[in-house]
Amino acid sequence: MKRKIINANVLYEGKLQQVDVLFDEDEILDVGVDIADADETIDAAGLTLLPGLVDVHVHFREPGHEEKETIHTGSLAAAHGGFTSVFAMPNVVPSPDTVEVMQVYLEKIQHSSVVHTYPYGTITCQEAGKQLSNLDGMYKLGIKAFSDDGVGMNDQSLMQEALLKSKEDGFVIACHTEDLAYRPQGGSVHKSTVVEEKGWIGIPDACESEPLKKDLETALQTHGKYHACHISSHESVEALRKAKQLGGDVSAEVTVHHLLLEDVDVKGPMWKMNPPLRSHADRMALIEGLEDGTLDFIANDHAPHTKQDKAKPMAQSAFGIVSLETAFPLLYTEFVYRTKRWTLQQLVAWMSEKPAKRFGLEKVGRIQKGWHSDMFLVALGQESMIDVDTFESKGKNTPFHGYSVNAKIQETIVDGITVWKEKMK
Repeated sequence: MKRKIINANVLYEGKLQQVDVLFDEDEILDVGVDIADADETIDAAGLTLLPGLVDVHVHFREPGHEEKETIHTGSLAAAHGGFTSVFAMPNVVPSPDTVEVMQVYLEKIQHSSVVHTYPYGTITCQEAGKQLSNLDGMYKLGIKAFSDDGVGMNDQSLMQEALLKSKEDGFVIACHTEDLAYRPQGGSVHKSTVVEEKGWIGIPDACESEPLKKDLETALQTHGKYHACHISSHESVEALRKAKQLGGDVSAEVTVHHLLLEDVDVKGPMWKMNPPLRSHADRMALIEGLEDGTLDFIANDHAPHTKQDKAKPMAQSAFGIVSLETAFPLLYTEFVYRTKRWTLQQLVAWMSEKPAKRFGLEKVGRIQKGWHSDMFLVALGQESMIDVDTFESKGKNTPFHGYSVNAKIQETIVDGITVWKEKMK
């Protein structure tokens, strides 16, 4: 069915323009003024049309932990946040480390997800760091990336083997860099006097940056396709900068919460994530690293937990926050609307086309003829409040509840079909 959006401000060819967009289930058919009639017309007066967002780091918990999130609720949360393509981390049960398990997982996703959901396979069997998973077999199923997310993979011989395969086939090896030798028992926040004075145990920068440096050395030696997850430290930014200057095929993401919050903001378990919120100097290094290209794009590390998971004391509570439904409104409000540090075009590129390109999604991340018909409508400038009671996610664990934002997403379209709309609520 042909559908047409009219009267919207469309991010087209690098700027906002009032043009019509004609599309069907396969692609955007035309962009222009007074284009052909459609079977359905959406009058989007007062709204802005943007390309669907892409997140390469989410946790949907199913199978294995459906009490926290399911593929369906996680994908609805993504759609509510303007995300049309997401990559789901493999810390599920059973571990997706074989062709047989991955085939079942793919069938679950096809049945349950309302957005494009691309599962990661694990780098090693059971994420145990002892033996490589069947990377070649899962790649042949269409798997685009592999990760032992949540677990630092610190065996450089295995890393070398995985990166050599990534170079050969073109898939991504995405790593949570963490060496538990640097993390004291009960560590829950950044190691600094600001938070340690509250009686919490700190995690030093080296817990992330030292294993990252080793990974980057291996990536440079193998010329493999390496990606660093959720960078939080100025030391990590500098290590990535050097690796890129040396020609490494390396990329890195930064999360929304690390761009917005610091150790001084931590009030309790809702502010507990891994890696932790670090210093003001670290946060500024992340912002500047994103702006100069050292960090490639923005991701979320959407990590839903039950109320019980977060109700424990700081040292025992679960790491992680939900973020799919708040990411775009928060970043637009802070960096585009209020401080005007970034343009809308910059923000959208970091949240759409750049992650899509790195992770092998073709013709994704722009509103352009011939590109995928994935997009969302948003009321920019409209003041609203982040309210966990409106979340589609099962997880309500966010430090941003009650925040005032100046963007409200109205409708999300995937493959030309509306999958989430404000009026549906």
